[in-house]
Amino acid sequence: MQARRRKGASPGAHAGAGFTATKKIGNAVIRNRAKRRLREAARVLLPQHGKPGWDYVFIARMDTADIAWPRLLDDMESALISLAAD
Repeated sequence: MQARRRKGASPGAHAGAGFTATKKIGNAVIRNRAKRRLREAARVLLPQHGKPGWDYVFIARMDTADIAWPRLLDDMESALISLAAD
């Protein structure tokens, strides 16, 4: 995951999100499933842990499409918390 402050963002701006999965992950079906799971996890977690006015890029890894849902949420939450601490 990567995060950057959006230039010229207003104080009440929401956190933005982008999702990517390379062909190393697998075929289009697997890549799309991984991105759908990341998108849903971001929808759940960004309002609580994302910094307003920041853009986040979530990068799918090999096990993103198959990892247990609670583990995916936990991993993403810990990544967001560590980015917020910087």
